[in-house]
Amino acid sequence: METLYDCVVVANGSFPQTARPLELLKTAPVIIACDGAAQKLHERGLVPTAIVGDLDSIPPAMLRLYADRIHTVEDQEINDLTKAVRFAHSCGYRNVLIIGATGLREDHALGNISLLADYASMFDKIEMISDYGCFVPVLQTSTLQSRPGQQISIFSLYPCGEITTEGLRWPITRRRLTSWWQGTLNEASGTEFTLALSSDARLIVYLSE
Repeated sequence: METLYDCVVVANGSFPQTARPLELLKTAPVIIACDGAAQKLHERGLVPTAIVGDLDSIPPAMLRLYADRIHTVEDQEINDLTKAVRFAHSCGYRNVLIIGATGLREDHALGNISLLADYASMFDKIEMISDYGCFVPVLQTSTLQSRPGQQISIFSLYPCGEITTEGLRWPITRRRLTSWWQGTLNEASGTEFTLALSSDARLIVYLSE
């Protein structure tokens, strides 16, 4: 979670209120705003490097102010977050942080979180943080950093895949998680934990702040 990010994508969900995401946003070398998030950034004195989307939720004043950095993508088969993430990839960024993708409408939040697994292969690292924690996509056996007692939840996107854990208070051994709740509310026992995945497993892991 301490990896330096070369780009922050800001979605149009709940704008962060706590110190860590705000600091990461204020120190970001590049900020890519999803459509209407440009207004929220502007109100807080932050200037987006680029604004990406179908422009259906950005005020006309913002369109005029930031006309030199608007990138319109009309494709209605993908959401504005995906448009912004793909734009980040096309610009060559390799370590990407997503902020503002949760809160407000729950269906948008669930969709955005699940999309992390689709984005993972495009970058060296991509994570999503909120005021409460961090979501990390895991597509292969991986070791993640933690702190003792940190709350950990594991969500399996492909219930046919098997996972085994090491370093969690309640271990999982070659188990298929067939419902989202089954891997939730675990706890790190030390400074790292390992997730061993079968080839057909894809996970989203949540680490509490």
